[in-house]
Amino acid sequence: MAWFKKSTNSKSEKRVKIPEGLWVKCNNCKEIIYKKEVDRNLQVCPKCNYHFRISASERLKLLIDSGSLNEILPDLMPTDPLGFKDTKSYPERISDYQRKTGLKEAAIAGEAKIKGIDVVVVVVDFNFMGGSMGSVVGEKVATAAERSLEKRLPLVIVSASGGARMQEGMLSLMQMAKVSAAIGRLKNAGIPYISVLTDPTFGGVSASFAMLGDIIIAEPRSLIGFAGPRVIEQTIGQKLPENFQQAEFLLDHGLIDLVVERTSLKETLYKILKLLK
Repeated sequence: MAWFKKSTNSKSEKRVKIPEGLWVKCNNCKEIIYKKEVDRNLQVCPKCNYHFRISASERLKLLIDSGSLNEILPDLMPTDPLGFKDTKSYPERISDYQRKTGLKEAAIAGEAKIKGIDVVVVVVDFNFMGGSMGSVVGEKVATAAERSLEKRLPLVIVSASGGARMQEGMLSLMQMAKVSAAIGRLKNAGIPYISVLTDPTFGGVSASFAMLGDIIIAEPRSLIGFAGPRVIEQTIGQKLPENFQQAEFLLDHGLIDLVVERTSLKETLYKILKLLK
């Protein structure tokens, strides 16, 4: 139960119990907002337009036609090639995230339709180990690109990731080359690839498939980059511009093509796909 103080005309103050889950606090404007109002607005703050992070399943509901997903490699599971262990073993950590998210891995891929147009789509879920790219995510992205090439369908990838997955070491870094090569074959064949960047998109994902789109779209105020600002400042020994990793800054400097609000994203993708048919 959440507690709030209610002012009265007397000097005393009355505490009012409010059930958990009815209200959410915006990470940007700090306003307390009725959760159903946020839900109706597609997880966007109605006060300041802050875009809350959403799961891959929620993202797919917003972007693709209902019932149109034919999933690619739905049962592919990670192994533990390094026998990695920190405070937990890698298999234990995977199991924890599988229970928490209901996903088997950090990406969902498949063939689908966007307002009737056939596409191949991949959505990365930040809730699953920070959307990190290990061998399974890399394989799903590469296979999606191969399916796109085989059927000559546009590829749409929605990214939300902290980068490569450290528990798989060099094998996770190798995915960067693999997915980049697969997307390069699409370019050579003239098949469009639209990359959608959401908050946050960093590390080996931004350094590979996320920034290789023929058209790159970002949600408002999404943080996009390779390393964090403190690491960059320490490396180059210079003060960085304010908000230099926000989507709007990248748009102003020609690094992405569009900043599109979540409520308009499906329609924008449809219009682009229709033009490219």
